[in-house]
Amino acid sequence: MNIKADISIMDIIGHLVIWVILSFITLGIALFFFPYSFSKFIINRTSIIDGGIERKMECDIDLFGNLGHVILWAIISIVTLGLGYIFYFYRVWNYALNNSRVL
Repeated sequence: MNIKADISIMDIIGHLVIWVILSFITLGIALFFFPYSFSKFIINRTSIIDGGIERKMECDIDLFGNLGHVILWAIISIVTLGLGYIFYFYRVWNYALNNSRVL
């Protein structure tokens, strides 16, 4: 079994440009939603190849579906002067993988 990610440089640049603009417009608040978008971006472009059969992965999270989770981690990040954001990024990946499926 192998994992293959199909991500082009142009996809990455486009994704980053959108989030940089959103971060400036929202004065950094968008950065609390970025990990959800980032993990979904990667997972949705990933396939699992098993015995020559390629099966796509799909992440079933949405950016605003877990607003309570975002608010809680925003508070933790502010109280810890940004250190909590590092843990937040890992927790979002855990959440994204647990809410993904192989088609």
